[in-house]
Amino acid sequence: MTATISSKAAPVRFEAVTKRFGKDVVAVDAINLHVEAGKLVTLLGPSGCGKTTTLRMIAGLEMASSGRILIGDRDVTKLPATDRDVSMVFQSYALFPHMSVLENVTYGLTFSGFGKAEARSRALAGLDLVGLKGFDARLPSELSGGQQQRVAVARALVLEPQVLLFDEPLSNLDAKLRRQVREDIRAIQQDLGLTVVYVTHDQEEALAVSDEIVVMRNAAIAQIGTPRQLYDTPNDRFVADFIGEANLIACQIVAVEGDMATIEIEGYRHSLPSRGMATGPGTIAVRPSRLLIGADRGIPATVAKATYVGVRMEYTLTGAFGQVFAVHDDVDAPLEPGAKITMSFADKGPVLLPE
Repeated sequence: MTATISSKAAPVRFEAVTKRFGKDVVAVDAINLHVEAGKLVTLLGPSGCGKTTTLRMIAGLEMASSGRILIGDRDVTKLPATDRDVSMVFQSYALFPHMSVLENVTYGLTFSGFGKAEARSRALAGLDLVGLKGFDARLPSELSGGQQQRVAVARALVLEPQVLLFDEPLSNLDAKLRRQVREDIRAIQQDLGLTVVYVTHDQEEALAVSDEIVVMRNAAIAQIGTPRQLYDTPNDRFVADFIGEANLIACQIVAVEGDMATIEIEGYRHSLPSRGMATGPGTIAVRPSRLLIGADRGIPATVAKATYVGVRMEYTLTGAFGQVFAVHDDVDAPLEPGAKITMSFADKGPVLLPE
């Protein structure tokens, strides 16, 4: 089902935007970014990479040092937060503890000039939308962490912003609740056709909720793509290792024909897209789930560690190639540490990393 884009949803564009703090600290370095209307785009990266500063510049909580920021067709670069049609959901929820759920949700509406009756009507509709119908009289302290997060989402949604911003919204929730609330956020975004910019350092969360992911590193953009594009064809070592988990293995590119290459590791050969590379030394990235253990032909390896985690086995394998991490679904006949095995790659397994 294709979501209908909200009539208020607007694209966001960054044109060579830089943010400096003082003379020496460059938090965001001349980035160009386009968030389409009605899409959920995640800014992903390690601490200090510039993702939260980028989000805060959209909100107007930080001002760009240079470049332009547009929301829809409007240049908002120098506008304060109050003059931008955006709402933000914070990591801490920022609910008023002495106010009821309904009062928390109506708070922003009242300040935006809505009458008491309309503010109440909108707030009740917002609570219904996030699955909290009937919770309006409760205090935040009477809600679970997931319910408090939904109140924060409802409070932002009722303002019908052009852009909805999320700053690490799930970091205070336990693992099971994180999965449930991220599904809720994604469903609401798709149902309402909202433009959402979402910040997280959690790779799994980003893969689960996003139309597109912007991977940031050292104040710049390392790669932009769909979750599958980033997972299957990372641009470099950093993206390969940061999105999901990847084993980086040295190889020799022994042949290139058209857009396909043949690599060799200890006599084992495998064909894969060449990505514009020529014969010679190379590096591949291969996901743990795409390493095949026990094939008739492959790369000699030794099981250094075997860990049972319920639904699968996790193995650390060592060999002349170094050390790799692999997973296997067979939990009933696990390999023992010290076992000698051969290791190969799934057909759609490794990817060459351009140098």
